[in-house]
Parts: sequence; structure tokens; C-alpha cells
Amino acid sequence: MKNVEILDSTLRDGSQGEGISYSVQDKIHIVEALDELGVKYIEAGNPGSNPKDMEFFQRAKELKLKTSEIVAFGSTRRRDCSCAEDANLQSLLSAETKTVVIFGKTWDFQATEILHASLEENLEMIRDTCAYLTSRGRNVIFDAEHFFTGYKANAEYAMKALEAAVVGGATVLCLCETKGGAMISECAAAVKAVTEKFGSAVKVGIHTHNDSGLAVANSLVAVENGATHVQGVLLGFGERTGNANLSTIIADLQLKMGYKCIEDDNIRHLTPICKRVAEITNIPLDTGMPYVGQNAFTHKAGMHIDAVLKNPFAYEHIEPETVGNERVFLMSEVAGRSMIIEKIQKFDSTITKSSPIVSDIIKQVKELEHQGYQFEGADGSFELLVRKAIGKYQPFFKLHYYKSTDEYPLIEKGLYSFAQIKIEVEGNTRLAAGEGNGPVNALDVALRSALKKFYPTVEQIHLTDYKVRVLDSKSATASKVRVLIESTDGSSTWTTMGVSCDVVEASWLALVDSFEYKLIKDIEKKYQKLI
Repeated sequence: MKNVEILDSTLRDGSQGEGISYSVQDKIHIVEALDELGVKYIEAGNPGSNPKDMEFFQRAKELKLKTSEIVAFGSTRRRDCSCAEDANLQSLLSAETKTVVIFGKTWDFQATEILHASLEENLEMIRDTCAYLTSRGRNVIFDAEHFFTGYKANAEYAMKALEAAVVGGATVLCLCETKGGAMISECAAAVKAVTEKFGSAVKVGIHTHNDSGLAVANSLVAVENGATHVQGVLLGFGERTGNANLSTIIADLQLKMGYKCIEDDNIRHLTPICKRVAEITNIPLDTGMPYVGQNAFTHKAGMHIDAVLKNPFAYEHIEPETVGNERVFLMSEVAGRSMIIEKIQKFDSTITKSSPIVSDIIKQVKELEHQGYQFEGADGSFELLVRKAIGKYQPFFKLHYYKSTDEYPLIEKGLYSFAQIKIEVEGNTRLAAGEGNGPVNALDVALRSALKKFYPTVEQIHLTDYKVRVLDSKSATASKVRVLIESTDGSSTWTTMGVSCDVVEASWLALVDSFEYKLIKDIEKKYQKLI
């Protein structure tokens, strides 16, 4: 396999995305995750731009990385001073990284109109900066900013800028598609021209943006035309519409195109590492992202599910386990008998396609989805529905009543809510109350308080997400709503649902399903230990 080295810029280019801000500790955690994945370079920021990046590079010196190398990022020297006098270049050196990334102008318009330098002055700035850093023992990656726009406007000058970097000692010429507007054919032609001219002396790289939706495609076509260095952001976020998505590029290159980007065993960690980086960044991982998204190997249509159950190759381009993901079958009114049976057989292996109960469950699912339920997003509630239908369910408590009240004006912090609940467990009744910052929170507290005497493990349940969806906005405040609650006990996660015209009742239904799902799983685990 041919090698392609990966430079991840999550901590530099990625952090320029709207709403993204990393603490120094966040940056450390992401470096550790990327090192575990095995990318060659981690571009961690500009040590001369702000105190946070300066602190990071000082702490980064203590990290013991296994596969990756941290690199510092900066620009060519200013036109009115020498390299030795340039504060940003001195900051780059103080970071003490073996490799540095330097960006310089390769578009004549940028040189004259933005830097206000002559074309020859700009070439000298590139050449001097690369030579200075090389003389100080640094490996220099030259980011040719606006290369594709510059090549289109004045190919001769763009090539001279690259030549200046090579003369100065740069070992990589990374062609930056800075505005994100180049078409695939334009990218392919320009990369081919550069590799033919410089490819025998240095590595040629590619750095693309997604303004035309072609960041991944342009990166791949660049590799096909000789690039052996690819830059991007693991999850594709960044300024404007984002950067090239490395999770997709790595998988495409390594699994489809015969190139080696990371160790073969590491590709199995791609999905969990992407999830970890998303969590640190405090953003949801796009469910539709290729390879690593929650929906990447998710099937809903009955015909698809039936085929995949027979042979996954029918509708899946790779095995999900290859990239650490998993196959998911969504439960819905279009899922079909095969899906229902596959789910039911987890609880009762004796049920077959011809069993009458299958038709009953399909009918019930269709009726409930017509009312507003959507089981594809509520695995816990669907499992409870199946258990009830096949007789493998018993209620853990009986509700006598619940009531909740709110007070206005606000008291102390936020809205003050109070809930009271009365339940019965095997003939024993218990009355409990709870306070919270809303009626649902107060009900949650009251229910836990009532149940923990009978089922202590309910204390392990934590609600991690709560969503409300209005199903019929035309009815205004009388609209029916669907509530989804995501819960965890620290080892597993499940989602439950409730639908009602009363948001509190819908929340209560989802909350009860969440607690009962946990208690059923506890009984099953206890039984499995006994056998």
C-alpha cells in the first residue's frame, strides 16, 4: 500500500468554526485521541497568536505521544522585518516542535492587495522564512495559501511561490484550496502540474475547504494525482462551511483506494474516537456522517432490512465493525416483518414469521405511529412494547396518582416546581414528593424517591437528554407533543418516549418506560449470573 501522511487541524483550523472553543485541557484530550488514532501530524495552533496556545505548547512538551507529532503553525515573516526580528517566528521556535507549518501567499492578488508587498518581496518572504526555520533545525511544511485561485489567475507566479519554498528548504508543499470554490477537474489538473514539477524533490499535499461541497472529493482526486500529504479536520468542522472531513478521507483512502494513512488495527477505532472528539468539542456527532455517523449503517425500509438480515452485502458497502460502528435496524411502520421478528427473537427465539403475534405487533406499531409515536428513536419503549405483546413483561409498580404544581413569580433560581406521587409495589404503597426546576424534573425526583426503597438501582439512572417535539402546530397550545428521554446507568444507554396533548403526561410516560427498562435489564443480568 502507498503511504499518505495525515495532518489533523482540528485544534487550529477546526477551532475557527462557529461556536467552537477549546480549553487547554480540551486540546490535550484531543491530542491524546488523535494520537490513539495514529495520524502523523497534529496541527495545534499558532503559539504567537494568544496566551492559550502558548500555554498549550508549553504543556505539550510533557506529552508522551506514541505515533503522532505536534506541529506549530504560523505565517511567513512580515515584509518590513527580518526573520530574526519577527515575533511570530520566534514564538514558533519557542514551541520547540520538530515540524512547523508556514503559510504564505501564492496568489498575486493576495500579495499585492492584502500584504501590500511587491511580487518579488512576497517570494523573498517565503524563501527567507523557510530557510530561516530550516537553519534552526525545523522540518518545514509550506501551506500554499489560495494556491488554486492563484494558479487559475497566474499559474507562473503561483509556481514561483512554490519554488521559493523549495529553495528555502520546505519538505512539503501543501496546496491550499482556501476559498473552497475549485471544481474537481481544476483541482486534479493543478495538483498534477505541481507533482510533475516538484514531486521528485518534495512531498505534495492538499488542504481543502467545503464551500462547494467538494472538500473530500478534491482531497481524494489530489491523492490520485500524486499528493501524499492530506490535511483536514477529523469531523470536518471549521470556518464557514468547514474543512475536509478526515474521518471520511481516511476510510476512503485506506479501505477503498489502497493507501495507508494509519495502522490497519487503528481504523477499527475510528468511530469511537470521532465520538470522543465530538464530546470534547461539545457538539453532536452528525448522524448522517459517512462511516462514523449513527445512521451510516442504519436501515429502516422493510425490503432493505429483509435483505440485510439475509446478507449485509446487499445494502452495505463495508462491514460497520471495520470502522468501529454498528448496524442498526430502525423500528417503524415501514420496517416490515423481518425487522419485527429479528427484534422479537431477542426475547423469544420460538416466535417465527408465521406466528400470529407478529401481525399483532405490526398492527400496534402502525397504530401508535399514526398517533405520533416514532419508535426508530426510542429503542427502550419499543422493547417494552414487544415484551408486553409476547407476555414477557410485568409492571414494577402501580400508579395511584401524581400531581405537579409551579409557582410564579420565580423563586431563587429559575421556576420552582413541586410534584407529589403515590405508587404501589406488591401491595405496599408509598407517597413521595420532589422539587425541581420544572415539573418533569420534580416528577423525576419524586419517582426516584418513591421507588428506591423497593428498587435501589434506580439511583443509577441519569437522564442525559430530553427532547420535546410538537406534532400538530396548527392546534397551538392544544397540540399533541412527543417527548424523548435518553437515559444511562453508566454502562448502557437507552431512549424512551411518550406522546400526549399534555407535555407533563408525555414526559411521565417516557420517564416510566425509562425506569422500567432499567429494572428489566437488572433482572436479566441477575438471572444470567445465576445460570
